[in-house]
Amino acid sequence: MDALNRRFNSEDYYQVLWPLLLMSLLILLVGIGFRSPWPADEPRFVEVAREMVASGQWLFPTRGGEYYPDKPPVFMWAIALFYQLTGSLKLSFLLPNALCGLLTVFLVYDLGARLWNVRVGRNAALLLLIVPQFLMQAKNAQIDAMVMCWITVGCYGLIRHFMLGPKWHWYFIGWAFMGLGVITKGVGFLPLLLLIPIGIYAFKDKTRFEGRLTWLCLAGPLAMLAVIACWLVPMVMTVQAHGTPEMVAYQNNILFKQTGERYVNAWHHIKPWYFFVLSVIPWMWFPISLLVVAYWKQWVQKVKADPTIAILLIWVGLVVLFFSISPGKRNVYILPALPMLALAASAILTGVSPKAWFEKLVTGVLWFLGALVLVAGVLAFIHHPALVKALADYTDDLTGIGYLFILLGVLWFALLWLARRQFALVKVGLVSALGWVLVSTWGYAMLDEMRTPRSLMLHTAQVIGEDAELGLVNFKEQFILFSPMSVTHFSYLAPLEEQERNAWQWMQENKQRYVLVPSGAELSCFDIKGGKSMGIAHRDEWILLSAAELKPQCQAPEREYRYFTDHPGRWLKE
Repeated sequence: MDALNRRFNSEDYYQVLWPLLLMSLLILLVGIGFRSPWPADEPRFVEVAREMVASGQWLFPTRGGEYYPDKPPVFMWAIALFYQLTGSLKLSFLLPNALCGLLTVFLVYDLGARLWNVRVGRNAALLLLIVPQFLMQAKNAQIDAMVMCWITVGCYGLIRHFMLGPKWHWYFIGWAFMGLGVITKGVGFLPLLLLIPIGIYAFKDKTRFEGRLTWLCLAGPLAMLAVIACWLVPMVMTVQAHGTPEMVAYQNNILFKQTGERYVNAWHHIKPWYFFVLSVIPWMWFPISLLVVAYWKQWVQKVKADPTIAILLIWVGLVVLFFSISPGKRNVYILPALPMLALAASAILTGVSPKAWFEKLVTGVLWFLGALVLVAGVLAFIHHPALVKALADYTDDLTGIGYLFILLGVLWFALLWLARRQFALVKVGLVSALGWVLVSTWGYAMLDEMRTPRSLMLHTAQVIGEDAELGLVNFKEQFILFSPMSVTHFSYLAPLEEQERNAWQWMQENKQRYVLVPSGAELSCFDIKGGKSMGIAHRDEWILLSAAELKPQCQAPEREYRYFTDHPGRWLKE
């Protein structure tokens, strides 16, 4: 065995585990209840979950009463479940990812402790907790942190079986969670890529996985398919039983367009093949990205000496390659590879003597960033014209932002001074925790009004009165979620011209109907210049159109779309 001494010590294991989980839980939970759902994706998922609870219909997710076919329902189920349990959307929408983040930290720690030793597991978990992308996703309500968790469980099951087994129950648990990952966000099968390096090492040494790589392995997909079937079978059977065009369209969209077609022929987020390697990994995976550069020789040596490390890193590389091949790319796509990378990095670097230039460089960067935070706070406090112009679409009062950044900068410097004799990564962890605590409390509360259309929708409701009806055209989900009154829309998925024509017909039926549209919308059925400005939200000015702005004639829509949502913003008063 190598110098890391592969030995599981249960006493040391639990002495480290509980403080680690408590610290992780505090970091991940801080800020919950301090803010509302923010764009881009959070309002969509939260509105879907809200409608599940309100309607009692959980099998077919709806957004504003219209089927939402872009993602399977598992993540929305989780938010809806916590909403039903707590009665508060503001508390519940961040809880699923916080708990998934906690489980991911535990799995990384546990694997490190079992594969090598407690120190490796602890360092791997702490390293994961300071990587920006991990906390950014675990502390929001996008789907990626949950799918990362299920993929990590899948990897955990395969690793426990092949590296520490045979453990057939963990093998099948791994496959089952791959199925859960698939019905969360399609790519839950990624742990299967581990079988490629495992197969390579099995071919090189046929005794390495003796008793673990047998014909029974072929039964693994049955566990995955069984979990997928728990959602897929009821959904397909319901579609076949009712057969409405909307249900058939939902089924075809989610089973085909949002899976294979989205990967092979993506229609948005088009990026070059090197996007992840050059634009995401260097800063979103810091400090691991810099650790690879600083300790390159140790990485190469440990990969050659330890097949487990090699298998983990090959899998990380395959995941990045898998997403790099697709033309559509977002930085969160490669998040599932991060936990295993943190584990491998800890196994490689635990016990390695620190390099002076690395320590000085990281420390210098931290002092520089602290200075930037402090300067930004002072400029915000004095309302510097450049900052006022940059943030004009959000707020015209920067005093609160100035106070926040000044306090953060001062405390940042104080922490760096007090920890001046600590290792650079310890300093990174301290300032990271400080930043997240302040931003997740004071920052969340201060930014919440800027990041939601709450004020605009309240103002619109006051202008049109209680007896009027409101329609939305060319909108985002947050305008439904934060509306204090019932709303009608004309298919989120329809082109603007079809939404407009349907809205024109709808307004013809009742003169007490109004439509809210962004000022930049090019409309042919309304005189948008005659509308009344309701204010600015999400960098757009929103215009209220009444019967007076209807043009005499408008081409009939090809198909009538009309979806009604009853008092969506009632949760704001709960």
